[in-house]
Amino acid sequence: MDKRCELFIKLIEKEKYYDAHEVLEEVWFPNRKDKNPDILLLKAFINASVSFELIKRGKEAQARKVWGNYQKYIVYINKCSSENIGNFKKIKTVLESNYAKLLS
Repeated sequence: MDKRCELFIKLIEKEKYYDAHEVLEEVWFPNRKDKNPDILLLKAFINASVSFELIKRGKEAQARKVWGNYQKYIVYINKCSSENIGNFKKIKTVLESNYAKLLS
């Protein structure tokens, strides 16, 4: 998972939001019905990258709705596994910083 998280961050920073989404989708999709906090956080991160892609395409209203999904699931950050907490907190910081920049 470490390598996926690192790649996700790199792709977000390079504004390759769709590609970032795909990196986590490969793990999330087969487990999407699982209510495990780690899986729910992957859903949050995927939604954030989709929101960024929508902003990039000039669809701010839809982006804000999708960002709402990110906010719905990011609350699981304090319930995720100890092996992923460091990576997930880094991703959260990068995403929230970028969201603020994209909308300014």
